Amino acid sequence: MSMDIRRLSERKRHGQELAADELREVVAAYTAGDIGDAPMAAWLMAVCCEGMTEAEAWALTEAMTDSGERLDLSGLSRPTVDKHSTGGVGDKVTLVAGPIAAACGACVAKMSGRGLGHTGGTIDKLETIPGLSTQVAPDDFMAQAERVGLVVAAQSMALAPADGKMYALRDATGTVDSPALIASSIMSKKLAAGADAIVLDVTVGSGAFMRERVEALSLAELMVSIGRRAGRCVGALLTDMDQPLGEAVGNAIEVEEAVRALRGLGPRDVHEVSVAVAAWMLVAARIAADEASGRAMAEEAIASGAALDALREMVQAQGGDVAALDRPMLGHESAELGRWGASEAGWVTCLDARGVGYAALAAGAGRRRKTDEVDPAAGVRLLRKVGDCVEPGDILAEVTARSHERLIAAFEELDRAYQIGNERPELGPLVLDIITPSAEVAP
Repeated sequence: MSMDIRRLSERKRHGQELAADELREVVAAYTAGDIGDAPMAAWLMAVCCEGMTEAEAWALTEAMTDSGERLDLSGLSRPTVDKHSTGGVGDKVTLVAGPIAAACGACVAKMSGRGLGHTGGTIDKLETIPGLSTQVAPDDFMAQAERVGLVVAAQSMALAPADGKMYALRDATGTVDSPALIASSIMSKKLAAGADAIVLDVTVGSGAFMRERVEALSLAELMVSIGRRAGRCVGALLTDMDQPLGEAVGNAIEVEEAVRALRGLGPRDVHEVSVAVAAWMLVAARIAADEASGRAMAEEAIASGAALDALREMVQAQGGDVAALDRPMLGHESAELGRWGASEAGWVTCLDARGVGYAALAAGAGRRRKTDEVDPAAGVRLLRKVGDCVEPGDILAEVTARSHERLIAAFEELDRAYQIGNERPELGPLVLDIITPSAEVAP
């Protein structure tokens, strides 16, 4: 191998820009095993410390995308659109916006991941539907995309395998926190998945990866730029994640809430964010002329039942028990149910999203390690959120857990997450910023 990874690390530590062919060689050599974990970790640390230019981030993304297979969706009869969220607590938007977009004529052929830590993954949530398989063979994936217009499957290891190997090393070495590495990781998978249009939901706040708005906007702009360089129509929304989205945090409990939202009976915040994301998906797919018409189409898809029908069709196509969507908690029962009450009167002034995520994790709904099993019935139902008035003894939240010990641990996290004050707080907007979908690359 002609490349010396140590020399490239030294150059990056001195703030020098690496060439596209050098980045491509790094990715190829590490994927093939020609570079060991230790020198690669040193290179990743240099990137974290010194950052990357937009050109470097694009070159890295392109190399990671080319490290494996690419899905070819060009033969599908509907316009294809994908969406990605940077994660959050109670984020079930894929389960609502995806069916809405499909009901409006888009093809949402999506690969999603599992959760790690305080955030739950879409695949974990879907797998709480009895019988549903997220392991969809390539031919079945394409057939379902054409027939139903909606398929959500587990991420294929054949797509952007370099990202999977590099992310595992980043997770083990504390080098996750880099905008360029985050952007290239996300966009390499999105580009390999083949959709013509992509809408990014970049969450901001205590329960999100990016806690500050300026950082989230910078990440969104970088991902949009990468996608547009690849010739895709890409846009982004910045959405609030200071408190959890919706009332349900867990797995089966979030699918239950998504079904309620598709019936038009879900929490206001879930409805608002999901409709906003779906509207921009329709704009990006060129089905709607603008956001207003996209919103109108999305609202009609919910009101008519077409969006819920799209979810039912997807569940049936992937072997799931459609009747389970009508059962409380999809039919799952928890070993323990506990209620957390207010100890004082006032207003809920803060409901820390990350703290609620940790409560759900303590209850058994998340993973501390990738090998951990999740409890489909574990979770938190929030009965009071920011801006609500409470009296002593009012129930703030319900927790379902696999054991009494886990229940108590979840209560301890909720005690830290809730804050009660004397003044009613002002509620800010849920959608903080929008980068309009476009295929044009900024000069």
